Amino acid sequence: MAAERERRPRRNEERERDSEFTDKLVHINRVAKVVKGGKRFGFAALVVVGDQKGRVGFGHGKAREVPEAIRKATEAAKRGLIKVALKEGRTIHHEAEGHWGAGKVKLRPAPTGTGIIAGGPMRAIFETLGIHDIVAKSVGTSNPYNMVRATFDALKNGHSPRSIAAKRGKTVADLFSRKDADAAALAAEQAA
Repeated sequence: MAAERERRPRRNEERERDSEFTDKLVHINRVAKVVKGGKRFGFAALVVVGDQKGRVGFGHGKAREVPEAIRKATEAAKRGLIKVALKEGRTIHHEAEGHWGAGKVKLRPAPTGTGIIAGGPMRAIFETLGIHDIVAKSVGTSNPYNMVRATFDALKNGHSPRSIAAKRGKTVADLFSRKDADAAALAAEQAA
């Protein structure tokens, strides 16, 4: 009896955790297994999951039925979430490149109002991540699995000013004040 009481809050916590995530089906593929007497068909699904606040993950699932494959992929995606630093909650901090196999992607931050300029699998990642303004280009393969992995590689390479300042033992203000001081000195030289 006491064990049942302990399980119920856990289920509610799982439901609340699941409700905070949005998921997008990126690709579904019919796969066949050749067995004695014919072929057995199954489905492979690629799903992207995110909370639209800077956390995103992807997963791959295979099953005999489509809904089961999507469920497995969603569970795998929730287990592999990464945190991405966003600038003003709408774009990335700086340009980034990523690659996986033959897939290469280039990501650039964009000004407010630009929107998501990206194709297919990359668009799904940015929408679930919570990015509103970005310009992305995929070069090489159009395989959705490689594009997703290359995009995640690029996002993992991104750094926020706060993390750079912490590594260098400075404050964020120190990083930007030097840049402003250089700009002021350049303006003074041009005026003279």
